[in-house]
Amino acid sequence: MTQDNRYVDDAPFDADASLREVERKDLDAPNWLLVWRKFRTHKLGLISGIFLLFCYLMLPFVGFVAPYGPNERDAEHLFTPPQSIHLFHEGEFLGPFIYPLTSEADMETFQWIVKPDLETPKQIEFFCEGSKYHIAGLIPSRTHLFCAPDGATLFLWGSDRLGRDIFSRILYGAQLSLTVGLIGITVSFVLGIFFGSVAGYFGGRIDWVINRVIEVLRSLPELPLWLALSAAVPSNWSPVAVFFIISIILGILDWPGLARSVRAKFLSLREEEYVRAAEMMGASSGRVIRKHLLPNFMSHLIASATLSIPAMILGETALSFLGLGLRAPAVSWGVMLNDAQNLASIEIYPWTAIPMLPIIVIVLAFNFLGDGLRDSLDPYQQ
Repeated sequence: MTQDNRYVDDAPFDADASLREVERKDLDAPNWLLVWRKFRTHKLGLISGIFLLFCYLMLPFVGFVAPYGPNERDAEHLFTPPQSIHLFHEGEFLGPFIYPLTSEADMETFQWIVKPDLETPKQIEFFCEGSKYHIAGLIPSRTHLFCAPDGATLFLWGSDRLGRDIFSRILYGAQLSLTVGLIGITVSFVLGIFFGSVAGYFGGRIDWVINRVIEVLRSLPELPLWLALSAAVPSNWSPVAVFFIISIILGILDWPGLARSVRAKFLSLREEEYVRAAEMMGASSGRVIRKHLLPNFMSHLIASATLSIPAMILGETALSFLGLGLRAPAVSWGVMLNDAQNLASIEIYPWTAIPMLPIIVIVLAFNFLGDGLRDSLDPYQQ
């Protein structure tokens, strides 16, 4: 017979004491952990963040996923509608396959008529050799996740007026359209934080001059200024050079709003006791700004970044759509929409407007992520 030596406290359970202990643990937890706990409860923001992380991690490997190259043409299949992937043929399981398509022009309506060959299914090839691409722009490769079978095409989202695969071009276009926001926001944040912190911390004549510059820039109409600066880019520049110039232009025009927010925050924080204590201990102005003021404002900056990136993406899309941004042979979502400006063509071939869908999805995802971060940055708020 064994003896139970466990001790049981006879004191009554104190629910308030347990609650106080939990609250004490929350107060002792690091700020990033509190933000993460609050952010996890924002389902839309969490799902959007995971989706955007997946999209950016995929960018170096789009050549592996895309079955065709960005400018690979098939002159015999212009304006081909999206092809369906099938598994069963006449009741028999064959695995993923497609039906070959034949295209011919209707000389009466001047439209392309596409007819599938339902008698000869062709299985899709996986981990096959195709057009050459570079992983992360460095490692050459020809291996693709899937390819069209011999004697057939594989246009998951259809083809455009030149017979180029829309699905592959959207994947390649993401490399430019998603990256332009990161470069633009970097330029905007460097300028906005620098001028805003200098104006808010030092004040006086410096603050007056910077404020006047900000007011002048914010008073200029945004779209005409974009058009004027983009039109000044030489037409003989390479697509890469135009891409970086467009990114810098978007960043330069976006910094005044951030600078005003940083200035207003610094005006209130510079009178705090810990700032005065650091100054009395001999800390330089740069150290006070870097070590004491900016960390207290970093959470707001992160939320502002997630809400500003979609504006950069839309700016690049608008300029490329109007023909003043990126130009062919560069591939971006705006360039693809520029090819779909003909409304009559969209009415006949509606799949040519598919490039607008990833723009809508990405912008919504960034907005949901920004809302989630903004709500989570004050983890003590219920």
